[in-house]
Amino acid sequence: MTANGTLQGLRVLVVEDEPLICLLFEDMLQDFGCEILGPACDLASASELAQLQPKIDVAILDVNLSGRPVFPVADILSRRGVPILFATGLGANSLPQDWQGYCSIEKPITSDALAGALGRALENRV
Repeated sequence: MTANGTLQGLRVLVVEDEPLICLLFEDMLQDFGCEILGPACDLASASELAQLQPKIDVAILDVNLSGRPVFPVADILSRRGVPILFATGLGANSLPQDWQGYCSIEKPITSDALAGALGRALENRV
């Protein structure tokens, strides 16, 4: 999937605690023409954004936020019907069983891989 037109204008919630990775996500998303919500770097701010943002098209969630799992935020988003893309350095098999059906990307990530993963997350809403 290419970012041309397909990702343009999407409102993407970014939850990532590593500043350099967060900047990388932001740069890629801006190149795709997405609107970035957040970013949030901890569970409290991520939960607040997940609950209060009126429209989120898709969320990129770092699985491990400073040693704490992001799944409480994923629960909020899932209840709202927001597609989720988990970002992890450990691979998709590291996700708990309840979240295995969701799209994931392994860090570090390329622009093409991110565009493809976002497309899959939008197509394969669980």
